[in-house]
Parts: sequence; structure tokens; C-alpha cells
Amino acid sequence: MNANQLFHEIQNKKSFLCIGLDTDIEKIPAFLKNAHDPVFEFNKRIIDATHDLVIAYKPNLAFYEAMGLKGWEAFEKTVNYIKNKHPEILMIADAKRGDIGNTSKMYAKAFIENLPCDAVTVVPYMGSDSIKPFLGFENKWVIILALTSNAGAADFQFSQTEKGKLFEKVLETSKNWGTMDNMMYVVGATKAEELQSIRKIIPHHFLLVPGVGAQGGSLCEVAKNGFNKQCGLIVNSSRAIIYANSTEKFDVIAREKALEVQQEMERLLKSHSIS
Repeated sequence: MNANQLFHEIQNKKSFLCIGLDTDIEKIPAFLKNAHDPVFEFNKRIIDATHDLVIAYKPNLAFYEAMGLKGWEAFEKTVNYIKNKHPEILMIADAKRGDIGNTSKMYAKAFIENLPCDAVTVVPYMGSDSIKPFLGFENKWVIILALTSNAGAADFQFSQTEKGKLFEKVLETSKNWGTMDNMMYVVGATKAEELQSIRKIIPHHFLLVPGVGAQGGSLCEVAKNGFNKQCGLIVNSSRAIIYANSTEKFDVIAREKALEVQQEMERLLKSHSIS
């Protein structure tokens, strides 16, 4: 999936919503815990209820790895279910990997060769040789952490360098490692005021934007400051959608919450003449 194909999905669904499948076994509805694979069953029902409203799903690997082999099996089943049933939807492995080249090759093999993931989040602080192994796959994406939504982002990401703030140096240094068709950046929604300066550095790249919903980021502000001519945004919401209800109707309520976000996105796309 390249950038034009991704934009086509945005146009088709009038949405730039990504749902984060941060599936915590302790938070899923109690009645599901008797299922053979409760995490996958939860994910499956969320996917079945929302697939027509989203352009991406983003399982966070920490929630699966914490469960050991059963968690990895649930992750693998989730990835395969998404790509078999809805191949047009971007499947993001939120793994936040980043290591020396040989190790990164193995991470890339795990998520891109052995599983049909479309994209992997990576940490760039070990430099280009830790990222390039992920860039050698056709129609696959690397998503580089640039500016995150947590309070601790201020500890390092805003440090001043000779090229401005540290996250700006990350953008300037890395933007030519790949292309607009295989590289995106993570920019937290709670840092929406920084999007204008970010767009001056990378005007055409897609941005994966977490932090809307439970973390308090403003979708309107993100769109106002972050849109480009092809939308250029994939906005993630996790807890506010998947944990909106804990009864047997959790998937129905999740759809209602996702639909609310999609409808706001449709209004924003129209108001910014993105069609």
C-alpha cells in the first residue's frame, strides 16, 4: 500500500481513523474470559463492528507480549484476520523496535516477512542503520517516533540542538532515509501546536497521531495544523473506543464511538476541501 492508495481509502471511507487494539486481558468484558482465546475474540468483535469506519488498526505489542506465547498467538491471529478479511486496511504493528542493523533485520523479518503487517513503529535513536532494514520491503511502511504524546517527551525530545529541537533534528536527519511511500512519523495529538513547524520539515509525509480521546488530544487542532493535500494524517484512538463499554454490547458501543469520530473526520475533511 503506497501513499496514493492510502489516500484513496481515506476518500472512500471519509475517515482517517486508526483504532488501537491495546487489548488488556484485565479490561475486556468478563463474559469473554471463558473463550478459548479471549483477546482474539475481543479483537475480532471490535474489527467486525468497525472495519468500515477505519483505515488502520494498530495492535500495541506490549499488551500481547506480556501474555507470553498465548499473547503472541492472539496477535498473530489478529493480524491474519485483518489482512484476510479487510486487506485494504493498514495493519500497523506498534512494536517501537530500534536496535543495531542485524537485530533490526530480525525484527523486520518477524513483522513483515513472517506476518502480513503493513507497517512497524520504530525508534530512531540508534541511527539510520537501525531503521534501513525495515525499508527494504515493497509496499511496507516504517513509522518513526518523532514527537510523542506523553508528559515525559519533554525530558529529551524538546532539547535544543544546532538544528533546533531534538525531535526536529530527527525529522531533518531521517526524512531522506526513505520516501513518502514507505516512511511515516509518530506525532502525538497532545503536541498539536508543533504540527505547523513539523509540516515545514515534512510537508508530504503521513503522520500517525496518537493521543486523541482518552489522552485529551483535540482532533480539530490536529487537523487544522497537520492536514496536507492528501490528508496526511492517521489519527489513533484506543481506550475511548474499545473500552467504552464492558457488557455484551461492547462491540455495538465501540462502533457508536468510532462512528462519532468518523463523522467528525468527515466534517473536517470537507471543511478543508480534502476529497
